Amino acid sequence: MSSHNNSSSANDPRQPSSAKPFVPPAVSPQDLPVDYSGFIAVVFGIAGVMFRYKLCSWLAILCCAQSLANMKNVETDLKQISMAMMFGIMGLVTNYLGTARPGTKS
Repeated sequence: MSSHNNSSSANDPRQPSSAKPFVPPAVSPQDLPVDYSGFIAVVFGIAGVMFRYKLCSWLAILCCAQSLANMKNVETDLKQISMAMMFGIMGLVTNYLGTARPGTKS
């Protein structure tokens, strides 16, 4: 087995001296792709507050967590995530601690 390893390393066409580490190209913040999970979190948060849907508020919190985990640009994404998180939390507080909607049983 050892003779087989020696012969394969002697016939290896790769050149380790010419290998260079990968450097990703610089991308401006305007050229980054849109953060769809952050946008969906804002939409669900607003729907949860305005229409008092518990599911929308919970989905806004989940989308905020996903957007926070995949954040690429700290300045702009953090503002959007914090706004969506506030709408989601506000929706949960009004749904669970606020007065009941007319026509619903609790």
